[in-house]
Amino acid sequence: MAVNGNGVPKVTDLSSPTSDVAPANQANHKHRLLFMGLKRSGKSSIINVVLYKLPPTETVFIPTTMIIKKHRLHSFRDFQIWDLPGQIDFLETSFDTESIYGAAGAMVWVLDAQDDYVESINRLTETILQLQQTYPDIKYSVFIHKTDSLSSDFQDDTVNDIIQRIMDDLNDAGLENPPVSFYATSVYDHSIYEALSKVLQILNPQLATFESMLNTISASCKMQKIYLFDMMSKLYVASDTSPIDMAGYALCSDYIDTIVDLSEIYSWDRGDRKTLENGSTEQEIGDQKIDEEEGFESFISGVRGTCLYLKLVNK
Repeated sequence: MAVNGNGVPKVTDLSSPTSDVAPANQANHKHRLLFMGLKRSGKSSIINVVLYKLPPTETVFIPTTMIIKKHRLHSFRDFQIWDLPGQIDFLETSFDTESIYGAAGAMVWVLDAQDDYVESINRLTETILQLQQTYPDIKYSVFIHKTDSLSSDFQDDTVNDIIQRIMDDLNDAGLENPPVSFYATSVYDHSIYEALSKVLQILNPQLATFESMLNTISASCKMQKIYLFDMMSKLYVASDTSPIDMAGYALCSDYIDTIVDLSEIYSWDRGDRKTLENGSTEQEIGDQKIDEEEGFESFISGVRGTCLYLKLVNK
């Protein structure tokens, strides 16, 4: 299952300091996501691969971020994604911390697992401890990044060591049950999409409702797993509460890629829309008429022993 807003979701670069970012006191103030971490940890690479479809092999050419870069993901809900330079400490008194952190609902700390991560852990714990005093509602996610080049055994040891160090430091500082989640990620596989999907779900106040509805559909239709995807970013808005199988998620993600690519080749002029008596809309395409209330769907079977069904849900 996939969701595709009003047509195609758009990502807008709001790097200008005069951009129309909503102020902190508006209703959507919890839809801001901050990307933080040390310099060259991979923050900009993640954003460019997921939002702008940059091939992972070309991320080495991305220049170092020198200013706050602001992006907006237009989908089922508008999200603000801010990329903060790692070489600047924005918690210093010379910065207006309220304008940066006051509107944030979640923060992602990108940690380079291939580098000496002690300094990054220290900066992360200091940041969390300071922000918790003023902005206790912010949720934190740590992307243990660039794990693709590590062997499976060394990767597990590295991830466990990083998690243990961070939790010990926070507990020693008196922060019990800190709101921190951990994900091992890489731009070369689907792990980054799965991790970022989980983070964006934190900012979705209707998540429990979505999960309940998907659980009902799964039980009624006897489906093994259901995802509610944003088609263009391949991030999933919600899923039923059964355990997530990464192989199945990767298969669904590749399926969406195929559908999007085919639709770009074989799409048609949708023509004029007419409103029907029942409130739905109708499009004239040549001599055919399509009732949008019916939506669009696709079915494929026999893919690695799995049947996949996709239905487009418009906002």
